[in-house]
Amino acid sequence: MSWQNLGRTVAGGYLPLAMATLVVFLPLLWMLLSSLKAPGEIVTTDLALWPRNPSLQNYADAASTVPFARFFLNSVIVTVVGSTIKCILAIFTAYALVFVRFPFKRVIFLLILVALMVPPQVSVLPNYVLIAGMGGLNTYWGIILPGLGTAFGTFLLRQHFLTLPQAILESAEIDGAGHWRKLWKIVVPVSIPSIATVALVTIVSEWNEYIWPLIVTDHPDMMTLPVGLTQLVNSDGGTQNWGMLMAGAVIVLLPILIIFAALQRYIVSGLTQGSVTG
Repeated sequence: MSWQNLGRTVAGGYLPLAMATLVVFLPLLWMLLSSLKAPGEIVTTDLALWPRNPSLQNYADAASTVPFARFFLNSVIVTVVGSTIKCILAIFTAYALVFVRFPFKRVIFLLILVALMVPPQVSVLPNYVLIAGMGGLNTYWGIILPGLGTAFGTFLLRQHFLTLPQAILESAEIDGAGHWRKLWKIVVPVSIPSIATVALVTIVSEWNEYIWPLIVTDHPDMMTLPVGLTQLVNSDGGTQNWGMLMAGAVIVLLPILIIFAALQRYIVSGLTQGSVTG
């Protein structure tokens, strides 16, 4: 360990990492601290990071202005049901693409790759016409149904399943195990990191989804948290209580940070398990 090598390590590794961390962390810190400030402390030329008199009044104002408890419940229901079904469908689809023989398997996988390249906004209009025609406006299933397909989850799990030793599955097949038993007794247990990664990405996307719930819901009882923030913005007419908006943003963000902290140890291993095949 020479001073020259130490300097290269700090300059080429730790310094960029620290700068990237600050770029991500500082806006979150500012949002959290602003949610504890009075309105006069946020919109001011006298910039101050720490609130003079920290208070949870902004959170109380946000909860009394719009039905945040109902928004939170709706988001939980949509996220839990939607992400669970999407993960299960991704597991089934990836298993079929790797371990089940059927015609046009490569064509189907190519279509999945194409779906990864298509912006989701393209399907908003046809999905709305379909859901509205089926009477799904202002319903949970109307919010959940159009997003049940997950091309990313299917692709990631397929790439991981290709790395699994074939000898284990062949031994299970010799012992009389069918596809169902091989999937849940062998494939799923050894693929927990990849499945956790897919679950995390799916949960985040479901929780933060804004465009589709905004389109298919116009009743407060069915709005999710991201849409509820829009109601919070419009509640004060021409004026905006930035402290209350920051408090609402913290409420939206906090559950995702908790889930990320619980699953973060799986992310790197889950994303790299399927990167090498052979």
